[in-house]
Amino acid sequence: MGMTMTQKILAAHTGMETVAEGQLVEARLDLVLGNDITAPVAIDEFEKIGAAAVFDRSKIALVPDHFAPNKDIKAASQCKRMREFARAMNIEHYFEVGEMGIEHALIPEKGLVLPGDAVIGADSHTCTYGAVGAFSTGVGSTDMAAGMASGTAWFKVPGAIRVTLTGEPRGWVSGKDVVLHLIGAIGVDGALYRSLEFTGAGIASLSMDERFTIANMAIEAGAKNGIFPVDDTTKAWAASVSGRSYTSYQPDDDAIYGSEVVIDMSSLEPTVAAPNLPSNTRAISEATGVRIDQSVIGSCTNGRIEDLRVAASIMRGHKVAKGVRCIVFPATQMIYLQAVREGLVEIFVEAGAAVSTPTCGPCLGGHSGVLAEGEVAVATTNRNFTGRMGHVGSKVYLASPAVAAAAAIAGELVDPSAIAAAPPRERFRQPGTNVQRRTE
Repeated sequence: MGMTMTQKILAAHTGMETVAEGQLVEARLDLVLGNDITAPVAIDEFEKIGAAAVFDRSKIALVPDHFAPNKDIKAASQCKRMREFARAMNIEHYFEVGEMGIEHALIPEKGLVLPGDAVIGADSHTCTYGAVGAFSTGVGSTDMAAGMASGTAWFKVPGAIRVTLTGEPRGWVSGKDVVLHLIGAIGVDGALYRSLEFTGAGIASLSMDERFTIANMAIEAGAKNGIFPVDDTTKAWAASVSGRSYTSYQPDDDAIYGSEVVIDMSSLEPTVAAPNLPSNTRAISEATGVRIDQSVIGSCTNGRIEDLRVAASIMRGHKVAKGVRCIVFPATQMIYLQAVREGLVEIFVEAGAAVSTPTCGPCLGGHSGVLAEGEVAVATTNRNFTGRMGHVGSKVYLASPAVAAAAAIAGELVDPSAIAAAPPRERFRQPGTNVQRRTE
């Protein structure tokens, strides 16, 4: 019986020749990840089981990003707990404020995950790394504790849904619009405990940044993980971030899929998810005119350099509408630096936007952009549940950087083409999808 990409990775990490849907397996881990909300709980459990040391100090990553820079005393205490544990265990990959970033952008940037890896993280959006052909999934803090101690985790092997992408995105359509369309089509539980495995000729037209965005939101359809095949784009990305060897996996021809979804990306419009579910999607033409109080551009979903380039290309020469707050937060320090060097930050500031240090704060209504009762935001984040970004009486529309930037200028949801003509997609990929370090 054939296996999917995910099943092949799990088989390789259990030492088995084959695994099948529903089978319980204990898999070896290549990376265990935690943040300032989830890691302190995992550390408590780690100590309760009497673990003396982590299984491999080079395969643990701890990132203070949710309430960091610290918003209050409790947040400071959480970060201190994680910091002291990292020091005591001599954790190799602890990233302090000033060198860190939003975890799901930082981990790939640092080359800590590569094709074929098996990764768990005590954060639901750990599924982001499926963009590079890895099996990565979110777990609870107790599972993180066990993973740090043993280097293994138990999984029920998921079945899969095949998502076939055809055509090429046009105009201002991006990877965010593709994944919002997918979630709208199958629902927030449409892929419950299944792997969303992407395939099709259309993948070649998607940059790595777009693939990260799509994989990031697999969990919003209930998926265990999302995963892309390893192609030339992936290989070029991997070579740019790491010299470590890796193994790529392709699905067998007779792999079993529970269902298939076909998306012709050339037929899509910019898409938004209206309150209060990521599946409540509609084309921008059906949402135009919704007044907003705040536009948020950033997060682990859309805070990468291509996202900032797109937003800046729309905001250049314009001003944020009176009465609207626009917050831009690059996903990592390196992305922030790249945005400075390319003049993107200058464009944002001149337009009247506030540019923030990397943080998850606005996304989860933690700090730096919390909404009051009755306020409406458009955000490039991944969730718009009731109260997600602040008061339970606030509302959030999920959208791409292009739509969020255009809305900031117009003061309401509009098609980005109403503000700026769409330039060639290649423009946003130069000088490459990865952060470019200055050379003298």
